Amino acid sequence: MIAKVIATPAALALIARLKQEHGDLLFHQSGGCCDNSAANCFLPGELTIGAGDVLLGEIGGCPFYIGKAQYDTWRHTQVIVDVIDGHGGTFSLEGPTGKAFHSRSRVFTASELAALATGEEPKNP
Repeated sequence: MIAKVIATPAALALIARLKQEHGDLLFHQSGGCCDNSAANCFLPGELTIGAGDVLLGEIGGCPFYIGKAQYDTWRHTQVIVDVIDGHGGTFSLEGPTGKAFHSRSRVFTASELAALATGEEPKNP
């Protein structure tokens, strides 16, 4: 199956560090700030996930949600979560580390899109 969201080794290392410090985590890509490039990390319960959110997949064993309107725009791309230096004004859990999660994307190939078309779309929670 083709992953709709993946994480770089640097992102996976930061996720592991945060999980060790805080326990379970979740991610949400909103579309309301940061040129839609900030994958925000939260503790469960810090953010209400609802019908306007789509479960895109998991990274580092953590669920990754995206706002439905943003998913409708990005559905033809794979979201790649990486880490950059700095805070970027983020309110995400990793802020005090001096690092920030950052999302990039790549357009799926024609064959990947065809394979995705035969599979199930990500589900709303």
